[in-house]
Amino acid sequence: MIAEGTPSTKIIMALLALMSIGSWAIIVWKTVQFRRMHREADQFLDRVQAAEHLDEAYTWVRGLGDSPFTRLFKRGMGFFTELRPGAARAGSDVRGLSPAQLEVLRIVLEKEEGEERDEMARGLSWLAIAAAAGPLLGLLGTVLGVMNSFLGVAASGSSSITVVAPGIAEALVATAGGLVVAIPAAMAYNWLTSKLNRFTGELEGISSELIGALAREGRI
Repeated sequence: MIAEGTPSTKIIMALLALMSIGSWAIIVWKTVQFRRMHREADQFLDRVQAAEHLDEAYTWVRGLGDSPFTRLFKRGMGFFTELRPGAARAGSDVRGLSPAQLEVLRIVLEKEEGEERDEMARGLSWLAIAAAAGPLLGLLGTVLGVMNSFLGVAASGSSSITVVAPGIAEALVATAGGLVVAIPAAMAYNWLTSKLNRFTGELEGISSELIGALAREGRI
């Protein structure tokens, strides 16, 4: 039906096919990415929780591979040592942070969290677009197909089902195509967004744990 269809139907189905391919590519990419992030989070937490002091954890984290969790931890500890050189060492007698400096440290950590979240959210907007635009493109194809079918009826002067049915069937294929694009995209978007929210919560937890550990060891 598509091969024998009108140009408008072919164009819309081609657009839907491209949207479907793009959506599935993003779904596979983000699924693999989030699984890797889960493994990196477990590895990071195991290393940090096994350390008795922050300086020991910092040494171990610097030996780990690059990940959002290590980057956040390094950024926080690096900024802390810039504010108070030597304060990150165990047993240091360097005075801790002032309230204003502690607030700046929180802002730096929040900025790093936001950057990591934005990086992990790349591609999800396309899934939202596909989920919203797919059915509308399919509906547009259906409307155009029905219009062409009625024009064919008017041109032939016959309203027989054999004249109307092919055009209507062709039009409905566009609606089905739109749903085929939108349904997986919508499901994947919601699922991946929940993964992203969990990832964001883990980053926020690491920031809070870092500040808490600094306070517990008397460094702020």
